[in-house]
Amino acid sequence: MDIISEKPIGARTVSGAARERTGPGGNEAAGKRAEPDLRPEEEPDERGGAGAGSPHAPVQAAGSAAEREAIRAASTESEAVRAAPTESEAIRETAAETAAEEAAADSAAGPAAEEAAAAAAADSAARAAGEDDAAGGEGASRAAGGEEAGSPPAAEANSGDPFATLDIADKKAVRRRILQMAGPSLVEMLLVNFVSMLNMIMVGRVGAEAVAAVGLTNQPYFLLLAVFMTLNVGTTALVARSIGKGDPGTANRAAGQAFLLNIALSIVIIFFSYRYAEEMLVMMGASAEVLTEGVSYARTMFLAIGFTAVSMSLSAILRGSGNTKAPMKINVLANILVVLIGFPLIYGMFGLPKLGVVGAGIASMASQFASMSGLLYVLFKGKSQVRLTGANILRLDVSLVKRILRIGLPAAGEQFAMRGGQIIFSKVVASLGTITFAANQIAFSVLGLTFMPGMAFSIVATTLVGQALGARKPELAEAFGWEIRKLGVIVAGSLGALFVVFAPYIMMPYTSDARIVSQGAIALRVVGLVQISQATQFILAGALRGAGDTRFPLYSTFVGVWGFRVLLSVMFVLWFGWGILGAWLAIAADQIIRSVIIVARYKSGKWKSIRV
Repeated sequence: MDIISEKPIGARTVSGAARERTGPGGNEAAGKRAEPDLRPEEEPDERGGAGAGSPHAPVQAAGSAAEREAIRAASTESEAVRAAPTESEAIRETAAETAAEEAAADSAAGPAAEEAAAAAAADSAARAAGEDDAAGGEGASRAAGGEEAGSPPAAEANSGDPFATLDIADKKAVRRRILQMAGPSLVEMLLVNFVSMLNMIMVGRVGAEAVAAVGLTNQPYFLLLAVFMTLNVGTTALVARSIGKGDPGTANRAAGQAFLLNIALSIVIIFFSYRYAEEMLVMMGASAEVLTEGVSYARTMFLAIGFTAVSMSLSAILRGSGNTKAPMKINVLANILVVLIGFPLIYGMFGLPKLGVVGAGIASMASQFASMSGLLYVLFKGKSQVRLTGANILRLDVSLVKRILRIGLPAAGEQFAMRGGQIIFSKVVASLGTITFAANQIAFSVLGLTFMPGMAFSIVATTLVGQALGARKPELAEAFGWEIRKLGVIVAGSLGALFVVFAPYIMMPYTSDARIVSQGAIALRVVGLVQISQATQFILAGALRGAGDTRFPLYSTFVGVWGFRVLLSVMFVLWFGWGILGAWLAIAADQIIRSVIIVARYKSGKWKSIRV
């Protein structure tokens, strides 16, 4: 019989041969030897293994002394491993590795000897691991270099797979992976928003006009930032998918193209917004008192928009690669500057001029510049899985830019729909007077605290879903989304309960005006009741973006903001005269309808097949 095959004998081949000899009642699981030997046949020893040897075909095929010596050496090595079944696991693993290495070295003795040596090494590895027949076949197959039946093809075995050791059925392991990434993002969002709240508290003490100036500037400011969402969302999804595939080269090129385009867009938008700052405030309905300081504040913020946009882009790149710690550290430290610089500039302390709300704008600019500088250092110095290089930045890659824009344009449309609707909403509330608008703006500042858990978990959902799909694990991607949503809802629901119970006390640090406190408390209690819906639509929309499905978040935002928030605010405030309560009931309706649309889309599973 010719025993020289075209591929090495895998463990299942050897194990199967042994079962044929022993029958169903044999001691294969206990370790019966299946490798060829040269000595006369002996009875199995007391451990259930074969004796010194039994006649096999390799004896007839191995015609040379060198071949016979190689076979005997491999067989002896296998026997030595079985001789110590009670040794520690570490020693058995070392013995298995040694057997595999020496079996491979003996392959020079000839094809038949190579085959026998491979089989011996495979059997040794399986027995050293202490596995049963089925499991032994898997471990031995890997040791012998064979491909196990039922395992992923070699082409699909991705050495860069970030989830190679993650079992989808192990909920604790899945949750642990989520929290490892969500922890830094959540801390970052909460601390950054806390600093933003402190900044608003400092501005609030200046007066209602200062608060109104900040609120009216924020609407066109965030509308302009929506332009950059095209690049940031597309970049995050593309980087995450590339990392999941084990393709850092594409991730690096995407990062370079995003940085280049952000710089170009920043120059255009800074010029436009600075030039027309006053006109935008007038369009927002600013009064003469608000315009006095509001124009200078707006121009300061519009000058800073370039730093903000680039900082957001760099953070998106790092998060897409799974690095949430670096953005957390840098953005938290940078935002501390808002207080350290803003406090003396707003109130004129330590010999500095008293600049009021303009001082807050200068502090924000300094903070964003510091954040951008820190993130650039991390990406250019190669301190992350993705890095920026001059070649990737200066060389325009049209095909890659098209891929980024294809994903990001719907996200930008979503932001335009959101910000455009918010501008109309703000104009409706502004019609109620400066006191009510100040209460509304403070309530939005506090509401930002509830956005933070949703946004943090949304970032994680975008990254993990994108990476899992890149690794060709759609079921894991879906599991990530639902598990992240569960964790986010717990956090958001807890915050909502605090808002309902302690609303007036939350408003008090911002202002001593009882009218503002009273109206702001109404808004906070309404939004506290819809925190679960808000967190759900944030998180699952982030998961859809990670899959490249940016159209449905756009659809949900358009329907929720324009079909409910805008229309209902006009109806409740201007027609029914419900004041700030009517305005925030419209916000609540918006959050609920968006969550319904997003959940339905996520359940459909159609996002799993989208190409990016």
